[in-house]
Amino acid sequence: MEKAILGIDIGGTGIKGGVLIKGHLEDIRSIPTPAHEDKEHILETIAVFIESYLQYDPAGIGVGIPGLVNVEEGIVLGLSNIPAFQHVELGKFLTERFARPVFINNDANCFALGVHKFGVGRKFKNMIGITLGTGLGGGIVINGHIYSGVNSAAGEWCSVPYLDHNFEHYCSGKFFLNYYHSKPKALAKRAMAGDLVAQKAFDEFGHHLGVLFKHILYTLAPEAIILGGSIRKSFPLFKASLEHTLSTFAYPTVLENFQILLSELDETAIHGAVALVEIEEETVNS
Repeated sequence: MEKAILGIDIGGTGIKGGVLIKGHLEDIRSIPTPAHEDKEHILETIAVFIESYLQYDPAGIGVGIPGLVNVEEGIVLGLSNIPAFQHVELGKFLTERFARPVFINNDANCFALGVHKFGVGRKFKNMIGITLGTGLGGGIVINGHIYSGVNSAAGEWCSVPYLDHNFEHYCSGKFFLNYYHSKPKALAKRAMAGDLVAQKAFDEFGHHLGVLFKHILYTLAPEAIILGGSIRKSFPLFKASLEHTLSTFAYPTVLENFQILLSELDETAIHGAVALVEIEEETVNS
């Protein structure tokens, strides 16, 4: 029987888990994140959640974190939404607790890896995963392997200066809240009903995202950028303005086979956490 692998996605509001069995992600669960508790309480909450999956006897545990990680040593360096979780030796803690290999990476890297291993990114050797939600996340796959950089900081386009702020300010839900005082989902409903102001919001959003994509193309020239996060569901509303901005890219031949795709997976971060373990096993056995 193929060994089970446990994937955990730790977020600022929730901790989600799922177990991969024979290529399928099963038994997806979630619990609230005790974000404002002390470090020990948070660690114990994670451990108890993992214990609820031990019936599957997982061969390894992969964990996605919304922050910077020392990947080699499994140290969480800091999480903006969980104040007490700074410089935490999570890998050591979980390895000692469960006597199983544990691999940790940034959640946006896990998204990119998950969509590459299990989703529409499977056919690309070089691709970028971009998550569009409350914030902006990015992950890089080069020659079929995730590129994390130092402390999993590669792909942090969210913090790149743009206009009077940074790309996250204009390429995430923050844009709609700051400039249109509405959540993206509510604006999308208005736009689809013909509201011109709401349509203008998504046109502007698509332009800003197009500028970001041009930066990515100039730097990495990937075969594809794959979108995740809740705002991807409104892609038809900003597709035209995004493509119009991309049309000004200086090297048309790079765009000839370039694709923008939407992730079809709802639990991509968990898939990616599982893939952290799978890839390590493949490396050991190769």
